[in-house]
Amino acid sequence: MIEQDSCRQTALQQTEHLREIERRRLRALVDGDLALARALHAEDFQLVTPIGSMLSREEYLGAIAAGHMRYLSWEPGEIAVRLYGDAAVLRYQAQLEIHFAGQAVPRARYWHIDSYERRGGCWQTVWSQATAIR
Repeated sequence: MIEQDSCRQTALQQTEHLREIERRRLRALVDGDLALARALHAEDFQLVTPIGSMLSREEYLGAIAAGHMRYLSWEPGEIAVRLYGDAAVLRYQAQLEIHFAGQAVPRARYWHIDSYERRGGCWQTVWSQATAIR
């Protein structure tokens, strides 16, 4: 029984750790902290945007660095986590406000699904998809 409780606690700790990593990633994107954002996005990261475009890590973070994409706010709701050893899937709704290509995109709600992998002992997001809630 003690061993099962220990495993459960470890899974709960990992789940909360992943939620905190996701919140840090979102803050880094809003703050334009590209060093932290780069560390939290895997080299082979891919984003599928709400309009169906796919961006690599370099395209995504490059657009933020160049000012083509600027997050004004990104407020996640409750983050659900499914943990599978060295992989995890996170799902949540968020309110976003963004400027894209010089145009203000009205504040809106989106579903987000992010896939993480633990690589070299560190969690990084490898896939991300956002879907507008209508």
